[in-house]
Amino acid sequence: MEEQKELMVDATIDNLRTVIGFVEEQLEAADCPMKTSMLICVSLEEIYVNVVNYAYGDSVGKCEISSRLEEIEGRRRITLSIKDKGKPFNPLDKEDPDITLSADERRIGGLGIYMVKNSMDDVKYEYIADHNIFSFSKSW
Repeated sequence: MEEQKELMVDATIDNLRTVIGFVEEQLEAADCPMKTSMLICVSLEEIYVNVVNYAYGDSVGKCEISSRLEEIEGRRRITLSIKDKGKPFNPLDKEDPDITLSADERRIGGLGIYMVKNSMDDVKYEYIADHNIFSFSKSW
């Protein structure tokens, strides 16, 4: 079983529901457990909203979401890639927040990407041919 799908949207907050629905539908069809599905969708939301808020400045650009579902040694895995032509930015370069500090003591930002890095199996950023490509995968 291997299935690949793509969705292209304007990188706007109004399209968040469409993006999440695109992935939720595939996870449901693949019998993904609810907890795993929620982790995947929260991670997708974090990365997509970062593209919306930071990639294109005041203009609106495109965002492509690709998903690949596969079965490996009896386990299913989804790999999601979020691709944009915004300004180059690798969120994985950002230092992890010190979660031992209170919310008042911590610097703002970085908690979302920290959550993605710690809840997904693999997380990767590439800049190829004028595109930011952020990919992550999760197995169940």
